[in-house]
Amino acid sequence: MGLPQIAPYPLPSETELPKARGPWIVARDRAALLIHDMQNYFLRVYAPDASPIAPVIANIASLAAACRLAGIPVFYTAQNGDQDRRDRGLQADIWGPGMTSAPEHQAIVAALAPQPEDFVLVKHRYSAFQRSNLETLMRARGRDQIVICGVYGHIGCMLTAAEAFQRDIETFFIADAIADFSRERHDMAVDYVAERCGVPMSTRQLIATLDP
Repeated sequence: MGLPQIAPYPLPSETELPKARGPWIVARDRAALLIHDMQNYFLRVYAPDASPIAPVIANIASLAAACRLAGIPVFYTAQNGDQDRRDRGLQADIWGPGMTSAPEHQAIVAALAPQPEDFVLVKHRYSAFQRSNLETLMRARGRDQIVICGVYGHIGCMLTAAEAFQRDIETFFIADAIADFSRERHDMAVDYVAERCGVPMSTRQLIATLDP
């Protein structure tokens, strides 16, 4: 029970990304960026100066800066610490009690601190759409595309992508801005999204699409 320590592994390169079945192209006036669960508690299981987490943090910072400059809304998910067992639900059976409310657990990593114009949503389940107003906030701003980055690839990131698809939201999965339990799990998540619900991209590719 609880999170494993995660050994370093290399992130996938652009040439390793699978071809998506979906034909979608990111549009700056339709997209929203989701920075998923980049809290200290979830990142403490990585070697901080190694891949995947060091380049993932740098890539997410680049994505966030480019999206803010392009007028794309930036959303974060973050779990609350010291969750009541009744609210935590079945997650407690799989992962234990989870994080505390101490900053070394609950805070979003300092390098990716939200800006005043960003949205921070309370995370309740694997998918960012569960028990949140993410879709409502997106639709109110004319956003029907979501760009996903963060942790962990084969859990919350992948299931958020799958649920976005089921809500008719076009999904873009930034493969080198996502970290996972292992390269095997990482590749599985990217392959699933490509085949079933979204478009894998690199950070460079996503930023290039935002150029005026």
